[in-house]
Amino acid sequence: MSMRPRLIALAASALLLAACGGEQEQQAPPPPEVGVITVQPSTVAMTKDMVGRLAPFRSADVRARVPGVVQRRVYEEGSDVREGDVLFVIDPAPFQADLSAAQAALAQAEANAANARSMAERARRLAPENFISRSDLDNALAAERSATAAVQAARASTESARINLGYATVRAPISGRAGKQQVTEGALVGQGTATLLTTVDQIDPLYVNFSLSLAELEDLRGRQLQNDGAVAVEVLLQDGSVYPHAGEVDFSGDVVDPATGAVSLRATLPNPDRRLLPGAYVTLKATMGQQSGLYLVPQSALQRDPAGGYLMVVGQDGMVARRDVTVDRAQDGQWVVSQGLSPGDQVIVSGLQRVRADAPAVAVPWQPAAAGRGPAAPTAEGDAAAAPAAAGEAGAAGADGQTGADGAAAVPPDAQGDAAGAAAREAAAPADTQD
Repeated sequence: MSMRPRLIALAASALLLAACGGEQEQQAPPPPEVGVITVQPSTVAMTKDMVGRLAPFRSADVRARVPGVVQRRVYEEGSDVREGDVLFVIDPAPFQADLSAAQAALAQAEANAANARSMAERARRLAPENFISRSDLDNALAAERSATAAVQAARASTESARINLGYATVRAPISGRAGKQQVTEGALVGQGTATLLTTVDQIDPLYVNFSLSLAELEDLRGRQLQNDGAVAVEVLLQDGSVYPHAGEVDFSGDVVDPATGAVSLRATLPNPDRRLLPGAYVTLKATMGQQSGLYLVPQSALQRDPAGGYLMVVGQDGMVARRDVTVDRAQDGQWVVSQGLSPGDQVIVSGLQRVRADAPAVAVPWQPAAAGRGPAAPTAEGDAAAAPAAAGEAGAAGADGQTGADGAAAVPPDAQGDAAGAAAREAAAPADTQD
């Protein structure tokens, strides 16, 4: 037998031995690392997001209480005024004249009363001596009483004239922000009806009016919420930020509106910087009470299939298990789970693409800030990219005697290179070494 055929047979044997050795050395992949959180039951605030409308705390219509011509507007439209500040001036001349006439009538009534009082005193002295008749005494006393009543009537007329003169100066009934004037200088007001001049609104604090449907109200009652105080209300501004001053619900209606099927509620909201304005719609977050025995899990941990929502947990034995859960609601970027979890469960948050039920996994603490930087918190894109890479490595290394398209057994690249090198060196040997 020549040397060349023996060398070829030797190379083939080496390739076969290398393939068998590669199959024996291949091992199962290690369990994947997953990021987990250990859940414990806690007390969770029950919040509801609603839409409300702002309204002034107090609103007063400023009207002309006496007839007359408006002389001038004193206040600046849209400015803040205090209770008692002058807003308008109505021509006071007619009312000043009425007051003077009433004062004159009062003076005349007082003079008549003084004369009647003197005559009555004289009649009282003369009556016991029978110097005057009984009828004269009665007339004197009656005149005294009539004069006293006339004085009281004159005083009332004088006070009425003084009040009307005061109404000629229109003042703010409450402190707040004065609105646009409804009449101009020279307008005749108060003829038959009390003419509206302007409106003053108190906007610190503000009212927030909102409503709850009957179904929502029944749901809240069924939860048996723990509420040890007033219901707190937060307002979200247009930019999504939280208004720095929280309010409290101060009114809850006990009648359902038949048109909407809802119950009206109202909250009082501080507005010291006058940032919020009446009439605007705002988003509210109302804390209706506290619930105990609930679990909070990140939203990325929950998965769904036709059977419903479920979570994957790592048991004490390191095996992955599925937990069907009941999700109550989403709150502050987390799911509120009411059923399906037990205290101390290790819920998988990251690495869900690499695990399956009844398979082992290595649990490491999940770090939200490190998401995408390590096995504790890989991203979904990283998990998806890891699967093709792992498949490529398995194909390059050969898997448990799998064959290629040509039916030859897969051989590790190093073994192939060593056998081919040995065959090449033998083939280059001098021809005189052959048999």
